[in-house]
Amino acid sequence: MAKRFMHIWFPFLLTDWMAIRRPEWKDAAMVCVGASHGRMMVIAANQNANAQGINKGMPLADARALVHELEVFDEKLGRKEKLLEGLARWAIRYTPLTSTDEDGILLDITGCSHLWGGEAAYLKHIISRLALSGYRVKAAIADTIGAAWAMSRYGKGAEIIQPYQQNTALLALPPASLRIPGEINEKLHKLGLNRIERFINMQRSILRRRFGETLLIKISQAMGDEPEAFTPIDLIQEYEERLACLEPIRTAKAIEIAIEKLLEKLCQTLKKDGLGMRKAILKGYRIDGKVISTAIGTNRPSYDPKHLLKLFALNISGIAPGMGIELFTLTAEKTEKMERQQEKMWPGLAGLDSQPLAELLDRVAGKVGKSTIHRYLPKADYWPERAVVQAKDLTESNEIPFHNPLNRPIQLLSRPERIEVTAPIPDYPPMLFIYRGVRHSIKKADGPERLERAWWLEDGEHRDYYTVEDEKGNRYWLFRSGHYAAENSAWFIHGFFA
Repeated sequence: MAKRFMHIWFPFLLTDWMAIRRPEWKDAAMVCVGASHGRMMVIAANQNANAQGINKGMPLADARALVHELEVFDEKLGRKEKLLEGLARWAIRYTPLTSTDEDGILLDITGCSHLWGGEAAYLKHIISRLALSGYRVKAAIADTIGAAWAMSRYGKGAEIIQPYQQNTALLALPPASLRIPGEINEKLHKLGLNRIERFINMQRSILRRRFGETLLIKISQAMGDEPEAFTPIDLIQEYEERLACLEPIRTAKAIEIAIEKLLEKLCQTLKKDGLGMRKAILKGYRIDGKVISTAIGTNRPSYDPKHLLKLFALNISGIAPGMGIELFTLTAEKTEKMERQQEKMWPGLAGLDSQPLAELLDRVAGKVGKSTIHRYLPKADYWPERAVVQAKDLTESNEIPFHNPLNRPIQLLSRPERIEVTAPIPDYPPMLFIYRGVRHSIKKADGPERLERAWWLEDGEHRDYYTVEDEKGNRYWLFRSGHYAAENSAWFIHGFFA
């Protein structure tokens, strides 16, 4: 299939943008100005200003002399580039490959136009959408970037060069349509070569000697004899599916059906490659130009469309379709290899390897948030608050066993809290303690268990831990920091037994 490109030129980009925001200026002469060498110069002028003799590069004082009631706004650094990038991202609904250039956007439309009924309908639809938004444009479709660029600027306004016909379509255009530097263009005009047909058939050695290699490269690129690099603003993900809607979608049920269709195609591709989805992003391109998105994550790789649809279904209520969504894209942003589980003759409890458990946790995380679900792994550290570390997911593991020789409590405070204690003599457990204003009389106690600090890492006192039970049968884990009756001695509560 031959490559096909569309170039869209915005001759009045900045002034059209301002007219959209200030409709009262739409029919007035308007210019955008910026400082240059101590003078205010016209950066861009709208069509009304052009008709009255005001052009880009003219001093503002001269422009005001020509038009007294001139509307003026200041240039902002990077505004044009930001506008073009935004328009290129808007055009992603028509093709996944879009880019920008100096005053326009470029679309690789190979294999896309048939969805709109052919190139003529495709081109007309895009131009009308931009016109409805307030932008006046000229656009063209051709086999090469150079030909599409030339026809959009120097053609009649909506040009389609049929495949392999750029060699004849460009002949009547001026040399500037080849995107050559200004000095080369001037040389050609001085020699009377003011149309491409007048020098296109000259010997390449003559053109190279008189005008340099640049002219030959630009001719070859426009005619399709030499490839030209195209760098899209967003690279296509390896696992991504698109769904264009015949009519804008606005209802939750229609959104769910669209997600289901996307998941079926994407999961089929992932299954074929032996991969499972860990994170997916759904984007909806609305007819007002805004892009909405939502994402899901899984604890284990999955290519089950039914399970993944349940996760997306939890987010559908948060999707704002506005006046309607005309394109959906679903991207598997993170994938992992699917490990085929060995079948068992007498299946039992699968633990963390259980796929139903992983799917349950996915649904719980979708409802209450992934940050509310935690899993911990042991760490080689005897200091209680450093003896565990939070796991990233269900699949993470290490070779360290859980160490709990004296049945320490599972519920630990993130930081030990100070308590008031009455204790009889050294190494004896306390008789009572006061925690958060509540007095607890101790009926049973066991200890001490002494834990020393890692002296090669930190300074500080040792801890003597006691397991105690109060009069209500509640059990606590207390410790004394330092030796009994020392100046820096203090008591703390560190955990609770179930």
